Amino acid sequence: MIDEFAKANLHGRLRRDRKALLWKLDGLSEYDARRPLTATGTNLLGLVKHVATVEARYFAEVFDRPSPEPLPQWQDSNGSDLWATEDETRDQIIAFYRRTWEHSDATINELPLDAPGHVPWWPEPYADTNLFAIMVHVLGESIRHAGHADILREGLDGRTGLRAEHEMQIDEEARAAYCAKIEQAARSAAPIKALGTRA
Repeated sequence: MIDEFAKANLHGRLRRDRKALLWKLDGLSEYDARRPLTATGTNLLGLVKHVATVEARYFAEVFDRPSPEPLPQWQDSNGSDLWATEDETRDQIIAFYRRTWEHSDATINELPLDAPGHVPWWPEPYADTNLFAIMVHVLGESIRHAGHADILREGLDGRTGLRAEHEMQIDEEARAAYCAKIEQAARSAAPIKALGTRA
């Protein structure tokens, strides 16, 4: 009973975060969806491609259920799953992610939580694992990258939130006042440099 509850709960959260990650692309130009937004090149479409690749590896190879997606050997990973080339369309990457969901969901639905798996890119003694551990790991990856996407999208156009139906109209004046309050608190807490003079 507890296993089925745990599996359903983890699976439900994974589905929620998949949708949230894709929503972060809605309404963006091709350039804004792809361009590097951090010093390390993190970008929104690349996050989707990366999370799709993570799922494709963990819910396929680990359980000897080959992914229908063509993936390079894990040993050959060169970071190309973190950005979209000029030849890859947004629709292709989103479709890859959705097909990966189907394959991952089939693995999750068909195997018990204690189903054994082997992660060849994990060090010993951790390489031998089970479905429960992989679900927790992939959910952690998805949540982490959905959080990255939240910040990147907010930086692009101010849009925030987990789901479209909960998005509120942006109140620029209220946001500016809120940020000013935080800025003032930060400045007040910062140590004051000694000026070498007495008051």
